[in-house]
Amino acid sequence: MTDQIKIDFEKIIKNLELTETEVDLKKKSLNKFIENGFPNKKLENWKFLDINQIIQKNIGELSFFNDYSLSNKVDTSIFVNGLEHNKIVFINGKIEKIDFSYENKDKIEIKESSHFKNDLKNTNSLIDLNNAFTNKIYKILIKKGYSLKKPLIVYHATNKYMNSKNINLRLEFQLEQNSSLRLIDYFSHASEKNFINIHYNFALQKDAILKNYKIDKTKNKNLKYSFNNIDQDENSISETFILSSGSSYLKNEINCNLNGKYSSAFVNGVFSITNNHQHEIRTTINHLIENTKSYQLIKGVLGKDSKAVYQGKIFVDQKAQKTDGYQLSKAILLDETSEFNAKPELEIYADDVKCSHGSASGSLNENSIFYLMSRGLNYQQSKELLINGFILDVIEKITDLEIKNLIKNIIGLKE
Repeated sequence: MTDQIKIDFEKIIKNLELTETEVDLKKKSLNKFIENGFPNKKLENWKFLDINQIIQKNIGELSFFNDYSLSNKVDTSIFVNGLEHNKIVFINGKIEKIDFSYENKDKIEIKESSHFKNDLKNTNSLIDLNNAFTNKIYKILIKKGYSLKKPLIVYHATNKYMNSKNINLRLEFQLEQNSSLRLIDYFSHASEKNFINIHYNFALQKDAILKNYKIDKTKNKNLKYSFNNIDQDENSISETFILSSGSSYLKNEINCNLNGKYSSAFVNGVFSITNNHQHEIRTTINHLIENTKSYQLIKGVLGKDSKAVYQGKIFVDQKAQKTDGYQLSKAILLDETSEFNAKPELEIYADDVKCSHGSASGSLNENSIFYLMSRGLNYQQSKELLINGFILDVIEKITDLEIKNLIKNIIGLKE
């Protein structure tokens, strides 16, 4: 891998207009990635699903160079119907369309940049990989007091020409005081056997509200890693919902820093996987000051030969008195070959807190199925009704009614 990645890196450098400082930062990130390689099960955060082994098994050799000078046709059939929305469209890792036609243009700023901060404390080699190979960093600013009139959907799409490639992209959002954003990440892939590495940064100033919905529903044979860092100031709110279903492998990682008093973070997610799919959600909520709140609810429905993992940590700093933190994960195993691993963690250094966590997994209750069959349903209908009710509990946590109904339609939920 070392020789190939160095050759691909030189191609990237030649295709980008970078300063010497930017080239040097990218080289340092590349060297850190080469030194550490893809994460493996020796690392605590990767012990359940070893991405290094999964890449070798499902893809083999990766190519790290993508020619971003080439344009890709936007297939409008991937667009979500029935919801008026703004658009950012990535095709094969390159932005091909930006449309904020519903908004006041003077209230939003979009900038392209090749510059990133090289965090020397970073121990995540996939962030190093992203730093080294990301073509452009797109920075989106929502100005003070402005709430987007319509949701923004970021489309992550690939076409049939992509195969055995590593795709890296990055978006940075800054929400100024008292602004708000509804953001949907929507994945649609016509390619196979690519590793897609996405890095998001969110900075929420005082009273800002972020609602982020990640939808991976369409079946595909790609592997994905999504890292999301959220920094929150006083009285800000973040709401993250994850639908984890379509890709062969998907890990969503949420790192949220509650830096301001009365800030709140809510993370809810659904696994719905089968047929050798392997998915993981990992959350770290850092309560760093007094009077902050977090709530996490993750549920999974796991079919034949599937494996899901939830790792959730609530960290409470010694200054973070009056913290309120809650975390719960549950899974239904539909087949004896399915597997659910949960690792809930509490790390608390303050004494005036209210924190709890829990996890449970098991099969569908046969008595409940029998009861529903006695009311006129057949066995399959009874199972579907119980599964729908199990998942609906998470969907109902979505606070935006319009997007809640959209996600219900995408999942095919019946109330």
